[in-house]
Amino acid sequence: MIKVAKAYVMMNCHLGSEKEIITLLKKIEGVKEAHGTLGLYDVVAQIESGSEEKIQEIITGIIRKIPKIQSTVTLTRSESGELFQASEKLIGMMLGQNLAQAYVVIHCDKGYEFPTLKNLSHIPEVKEADVVFGFYDVICKIEASDHKTLENVITKAIRSIPHIASSMTLNIINEQES
Repeated sequence: MIKVAKAYVMMNCHLGSEKEIITLLKKIEGVKEAHGTLGLYDVVAQIESGSEEKIQEIITGIIRKIPKIQSTVTLTRSESGELFQASEKLIGMMLGQNLAQAYVVIHCDKGYEFPTLKNLSHIPEVKEADVVFGFYDVICKIEASDHKTLENVITKAIRSIPHIASSMTLNIINEQES
């Protein structure tokens, strides 16, 4: 099995430049996804590559040099296992039925990152999640058929997981997709 290095970059950018930055990000080799978000950050990008060094090159050599990006926070994936590779988690995404999407970044009680990840893997709307190094402990991507379902998943399922100290939701803005 080929090991894939993975990181998430949360960015703040100049007001009104989000769509332009998302378009630029999606052209960068290694950027798997880039989305505008509502919340503390304007844009979130998911980066995958064959090595941690290549991830660092993409972030420091390309992304951080984009003029209209004011600041970045990088979360580097730890070894998270393969809890989110199940094909049934991909079906809704492939069919384009999941209109409501969000990233949730989580602070866990010390030592509870992997149990939190395992608990997240039991929630069908959580399409992927990783234990990360950086300001947060875990990041997950949620997809649901509508915003009410998304809200219920966050408030009733995720926030009820034991040992989550705090979380922040970054709702994906589909209108900014090019």
